[in-house]
Amino acid sequence: MTRNGPHHIHADMRPALFMLRNLGATCIASMTDMAVGYPQALVRRVGHPVMWIGGLIGLLDRRLNTPDAAPARRRANGFVASMLIVSVPTAAAMLMDHVIRRVLPRWLALPLTALLASSLVAQRSLHDHVEAVAIQAQASLPAARRAVSHIVGRDPEQLDEAGVLRAATETLAENFSDGIVAPLLWMAAGGLPGTVFYKSVNTADSMIGHRTPRHEAFGYAAARLDDLVNLPASRLSALWIILAARTLKGMSARDAVRILWRDARQHRSPNAGWPEAAMAGALGIRLSGPRAYDGVRVAEPWVGDGTPDLRPADLHRALALYRRACLIQTLAGMTATALLARASRRR
Repeated sequence: MTRNGPHHIHADMRPALFMLRNLGATCIASMTDMAVGYPQALVRRVGHPVMWIGGLIGLLDRRLNTPDAAPARRRANGFVASMLIVSVPTAAAMLMDHVIRRVLPRWLALPLTALLASSLVAQRSLHDHVEAVAIQAQASLPAARRAVSHIVGRDPEQLDEAGVLRAATETLAENFSDGIVAPLLWMAAGGLPGTVFYKSVNTADSMIGHRTPRHEAFGYAAARLDDLVNLPASRLSALWIILAARTLKGMSARDAVRILWRDARQHRSPNAGWPEAAMAGALGIRLSGPRAYDGVRVAEPWVGDGTPDLRPADLHRALALYRRACLIQTLAGMTATALLARASRRR
């Protein structure tokens, strides 16, 4: 067999076919989540994959994060816990992916993989939760506070109407990155196991990656790993927001770039500042700033140089920007899939 024989051609094309399959599944997963989300009836019957991962995290937190242990020991246990939190769900996803591809024909394996992965994307869920805040803010401040309490960690009773709306807008920007862009990006890179790997890291950070007496040491590894795996998506999410602003009337892509360049690195988070700064600049508003967690006042720098006094209409504008950014991301994925498929056929 010469080097140019069919076996060598097949081997040379494996990486391209792997990426093509992943990109195709990513596009289907994105559109599926955008259209129907994760049905609440299914949550009530079997739960949600994030809930299953959360159960593992809670178990390890109770078993390994003992209050009487020294900080060094708790940090070491946190590294062990983080390794298990990531490896167990990812290994299960790898096995599931392998079985699906071995047992089912390609025309069925791809959409099934995408359907499973779509449960780990939150486009529709995030939109609905943030839209509820905008709608309730038009009714009353107490109603808006109740709605925002479902999506933020700060004390809603300390927030006025503008504070509630800023909190919802910040959550929209941050979760666009780590709830939508990141899981889809990791799926494009690693298929279903890549998505599960990312979601395991992100869920661990949300549950134990806090700077509290209980989790300062134990959650250190989870928090640092989350910062690392979110780095590419945070930058990409800012790009999608800038491009979305370029296509919408009354929004400024130029200001999004300016505020991003000026304020993103001043944010308390190494990643959340990127989509938040891009959104603040695009909308001409001011985000972040001082806030209260568990009754404790925390001084944070402002992001943006517009008005901090948001109204429900501003949150609706933010949702329009978010929807357009999601659409641009999906179209970019479809374009990349088509170009890769064309290149593969030529080879």
